[in-house]
Amino acid sequence: MKKLFKKILVPLAILLATLTLSSCKKYLDRSPLADIAETDPYKNFRNFQGFTEELYNCIPMLSGNEYHSSWNLGEEEFWQVGETRVIAYAIDQGDYRAWESAYYNFFKADGGDPSNTDRFKKGRLWQLSWYGIRKANVGLANLDKLTDATQEEKNLIAGQLYFFRGYFHFVLMEYWGGLPYIDQVLPTDQVIKLSRLNYQQTADKVAEDLQKAAELLPVDWDQTQAGKQTTGRNSQRINRIMALAFLGKNYLWAGSPLMNRESTGSSDYNPGYCKKAADVFAEALNVIESTKRYELASFSQYREVFYTWNAGGKLPGLKESILLENLTEASGRWRYNQVNDYRPNTINQTGIKVYPTANYVNYYGMANGLPIKDLATKDPESGYDPEYPWKNRDPRFYNDILFDGEKTVVRAQSVGNNEYRQYASLFTNGLFRTADDNKKVWTGYLLAKYISKLSNEFDGYRDNNTCVMSLMRLADVYLLYAEATAVGYGSPQSMAPGYNLSAADAVNKIRNRAGVTGVAEKYLGSTADFLQELRRERAVELSFEGHRFNDLRRWLLLTQRPYTLKTAIEFDRATPNAQVYADPVNAKVRNLREVVLFERQLGDRHYWFPFRTQDVNMYKEFKQNPGW
Repeated sequence: MKKLFKKILVPLAILLATLTLSSCKKYLDRSPLADIAETDPYKNFRNFQGFTEELYNCIPMLSGNEYHSSWNLGEEEFWQVGETRVIAYAIDQGDYRAWESAYYNFFKADGGDPSNTDRFKKGRLWQLSWYGIRKANVGLANLDKLTDATQEEKNLIAGQLYFFRGYFHFVLMEYWGGLPYIDQVLPTDQVIKLSRLNYQQTADKVAEDLQKAAELLPVDWDQTQAGKQTTGRNSQRINRIMALAFLGKNYLWAGSPLMNRESTGSSDYNPGYCKKAADVFAEALNVIESTKRYELASFSQYREVFYTWNAGGKLPGLKESILLENLTEASGRWRYNQVNDYRPNTINQTGIKVYPTANYVNYYGMANGLPIKDLATKDPESGYDPEYPWKNRDPRFYNDILFDGEKTVVRAQSVGNNEYRQYASLFTNGLFRTADDNKKVWTGYLLAKYISKLSNEFDGYRDNNTCVMSLMRLADVYLLYAEATAVGYGSPQSMAPGYNLSAADAVNKIRNRAGVTGVAEKYLGSTADFLQELRRERAVELSFEGHRFNDLRRWLLLTQRPYTLKTAIEFDRATPNAQVYADPVNAKVRNLREVVLFERQLGDRHYWFPFRTQDVNMYKEFKQNPGW
């Protein structure tokens, strides 16, 4: 692995070289760091924690790369036609090698120096993950030098290092599959030939590290003696719950169809790994519910889980977020650029435009918990009516999606008196659907999950936004528990030992928060039927949060219709405009239909990313993924 880590080792080599400088002839010619002994970074808790802090800068950044960000790679978004710079375009085309080069891309292999103050050089998943693994190994190799510390302080340092070593392997595995597990400081003067493990073998190694982390770390740093020095500023420090949550996710991924196929040849779930996942999630949820360290936000505060506006840079997430993405310049990166991407030029005059696909919005079913079977067909069972398609929908639909007739500006003067700019003109041939050529609203919907529906630039709604993605939040843990328990223990009614919620109960807990009726009886007769609704629930609750692509991959659905389609809706207004604007939810439409904008042509090789050619050419034991 010599070449693989060559760039990663440079910053550390420079630091160590500096620390061991020999004395110079003149005192004034010496570097201030020349008097620092090689053991100084590790000798006490304060120093060692300073060394460890850099690992937090290696956490991936999804939502702040190069001014615009593209992190939803499933079937949920449609970018403006001809926009080839975003990684989502390359994924649509099946060009997975673009992860190395696409301009708006959180994978990119360059820019991996976590000490760089340029926020656009952070967040690169590939480079920083390998750097983080190396740094965690350096720290673990020097634990014996931590002599001036209490046992609590030693546990805190070791727990963070074990977590990050496991976590960074896991985020790489999600996209590239089984890896060599790097659990030592690799020498720089030797050729290393470490074979790739299969996915489940690598996951077992990850599990060992995350389990150690969970045993060493506290639930809340504020309750530790060491953490009292930074009371109130410890919310993002790695804790026991984070370690358990990712341990459970690691086991569930290892038991999912794609990963099981890569490891064993079977395309079914692996119940053994799913049972392990269910047990760990149950442990995590017991700790969460007994300590209230994390809690589901009330639906009245749901927006604050995802973004804050005009709140002095306050981070979103409330007590629901467990681990946030990289926080570099969090209060400033969602201004002027990304925030403009979600509205057409008729409102915001800049930006690369991206809109929710109609096929994805269809997952938002009815408030009674039932799905929409066919957008164009009336359904007496669910109550869906294609003449009133926005009526009685899941409340999260109204939170996340901006639809035809909704007001889009604060004051009419800010966009003139043109009603089709004041109110979303998303019907066929409406202004939003026809203006601005390739930046028009292709799909018939706008996104509102990360930006106010009243978002025109003239009233300052593009300023003072703080949006930080949750890499793990509590709602996700409940849904992961539900999936792992239903598969691992055999039914929607199953419970993991020692926990009081069944798989179905866990899904209903998330639905109830939003005011949606629980999973219908018709989906509780078998695990297969239940998984159908659970997957739809994940699509809705975790919409546009970067989970969908990996979910479709691990379920072996990425290449299957209808998940390959990206569609738009077309319809005519049947209610007078004034009434539409007064009550868009109950507006009547005619000729509602869905049209295909694009279909992905993907094959089996697209379930895994390719490694860089330079890496797989290092030695024969480091093999390329199939088909690449």
